[in-house]
Parts: sequence; C-alpha cells; structure tokens
Amino acid sequence: MPRAALLVALVAALHLAGNLTAQTSGLDRAAIARAVVARMALKPGEKVLFVGRPGVFDTLTAFIRQETQRAGGQDMGVYATGPGEPGDWHTPFTRGSRGASRAELAEYLGGVGLAVMMPGASTSDTAYAAMQDVLRTGRGRTIHFHWAGAYDLEGRPLRLTDRISQVYQRAIVETDYQWLAEVQRRFEQAMRGQVVRVTTPAGTDLRFEIRNRPVTRMDGDASAARAAQARNLVDREVELPAGAIRVAPLERSVRGTIVFPPSWWGGTRVEGLVLSFDRGRVTGFQAPTGRDAVAAELGPADGPGRAFREFALGFNPLLAVPGDDPPWIPYYGYGAGVVRLSLGDNTELGGTVRGGYVRWNFFADATVTVGTEVWVKDGHLITP
Repeated sequence: MPRAALLVALVAALHLAGNLTAQTSGLDRAAIARAVVARMALKPGEKVLFVGRPGVFDTLTAFIRQETQRAGGQDMGVYATGPGEPGDWHTPFTRGSRGASRAELAEYLGGVGLAVMMPGASTSDTAYAAMQDVLRTGRGRTIHFHWAGAYDLEGRPLRLTDRISQVYQRAIVETDYQWLAEVQRRFEQAMRGQVVRVTTPAGTDLRFEIRNRPVTRMDGDASAARAAQARNLVDREVELPAGAIRVAPLERSVRGTIVFPPSWWGGTRVEGLVLSFDRGRVTGFQAPTGRDAVAAELGPADGPGRAFREFALGFNPLLAVPGDDPPWIPYYGYGAGVVRLSLGDNTELGGTVRGGYVRWNFFADATVTVGTEVWVKDGHLITP
C-alpha cells in the first residue's frame, strides 16, 4: 500500500475502516484464521505482533491469535489504533512501549518476526508505520489483511457488504496458492527482456519494459524465507487475499496512451480522459469534461502526478470481477484479468519516482501482451 499522500479514492477506501463492523455474521472465522496462519509459515517461538482497530473484527483477531499460538508462534499482543480495545489485547510487550515515539517504537519492534495489519488499521497508524521502518532495515515481514479495497468500475470505493465479505472469505480459504505462485512466476519470467503492451477497446495503447526491476508477486507466501529474498519494501508486505503482481517499469521505457473509463478526479466525474506518455512522463492530456479537476490532481509538469508509477495485474480467479449487476472490482484489482495502471511515487516498488502522490487506475477490459504472447484478453486471464 502507498506510504504518503494518496489519491482521493484511496483515502476514501481507508476511511471505510469504520464500516467494517457489520457484514461479518456469516463468516467462518476459524477457517479464515487457519488459512491466514498457514500462510505465515511460522517458526517455533517466532514473535508475531498485531495492529488492530478496536470494534472491527475483534472476534476474528482473537481466532487468528489463537491459531498463531497453536502454530508455535509467540503472540506479542495487539497494538490498538483507537480507544475501546479488549483487555486481552494488552501484553507485557505492548505495555512496555507505552509513550514511545515512532523512532523508539521502531527500535523496540526490531525483534518482531511478523506483524499483521488487521482490518481497520492502516499504514498511517504509528505502530504499523514503526514496523515499516523495521522492514526498511531488511528485517521482519508483515501481512496486510485489510478486508477492504472493493471498487466500482469508475474507481470509487464501495462500502463493505455481505457479498464482498463472502468473496474475500472464499479467496482466502480456497485459493490454490501453489498454482497462483507458479503462474505469477511464469508471468514474471515472460516479462524479462520483452516489451509489455496494454490495450483496451476504448483506445489505451501503452508499452513498457521491466528488465531487471523487482516484480512483487502477491502469491500469499508470508514466510520468513520469502521475506529474506525481498528486493523492495512491498516484497515484505504480503497481501491477503492474494492475487496480483506489481512492478514499476523502467520509467524511460513507458510510452503510449491511457484512455480512461469514466473516473473521479478531486471529486469530479471525468469522461473521455486520455493521457499521453513518453519516457514515463505525461506529455499531454485530453478531457471533454472535468479537465480542470484532472489538471489540479496531476499537478505541475515535473511533479509525481505526471509520472507513470506501476503496472499491476491480477491473477486470482476467486477475485475476478463478479458477474453481478452492477459489476465491481474486488480487493484492489487482485482478481484474474484486472489491470492497474498507476501514477506517482514508486519508490516502495523499487522505482525512481518520488514525491508521495499515488493514484490507482483500474481497467477491467484490458488486453495484456508480453512479446508475442497474449496473457489477458479483454479482461480475461489467458495463460500461454
């Protein structure tokens, strides 16, 4: 997840944390807990810390903590991101850092093997931000367990519903993680040394190369062995549910156009937006409606808003765009065939664009070609 200033839609998505309290009655918490802890691949005695928002999935937090102990992990307690936490969240470990600054807390957390961001918590919470500081030193790993990130096809975040919760539960419990890891590995290998092309029926035609750039495979492997191979920050932050690959292409290789579906910029609905890119920078844009809102969000010509950030492609068939009416995009576009073409700061991915701004843009009808091989056709995953 982004670390600094975020686009309006993503900020709104994080604010949805307060709405995560209702649609949980039909969940199999025990099954979810077993699946999550299985992905941790804990070593005996490994220290596991949780960051949670009181009143949001408290019972699921309890199940995951119990399962962590059964798996041989050492439960270090839960840092609360607000008032009203259950009494058993406190442990001697969490009490031992009361009043600590972020820098002091980062030093204190240096021996934690794994931290879990539970639903309702975010990267801006002090305890998690301090854990990120630990990750930047090449130690530890985290799991992002948001239970959020559903969007409509115009990029607006959706409130949590029973339907969304059931989709997420199934993806966590039933994903074939071995297949997911293998297909993502194959896709990464295919991209090396090839030109990647993304097109859409509306007219998007974007090309780029990744060469030796880090490719983060969100395949659900949250083991210490996997973290030891990390090449960037997000390699140490494993998402559950799993499903996408993420990469910052070589900035100077990015050329072409992105034609947007109706989308929202600074609270304004924009139609017909076309961004033109050369060498990774926006060289111009057209927008029959909402041009001023787009210009305001993109910012100055040399700013991060006018830089290509990231290509992400979803692979998980259990998170594919459902055939609902209206359709929607599950979990940040991690579903099979969903493409994300982002703008802004990509340092967490191993890129060179700085400045904090991040904007995600979703495309559910794209075609992705690697060299001469088609991997996605009109939003449907094809595996050569």
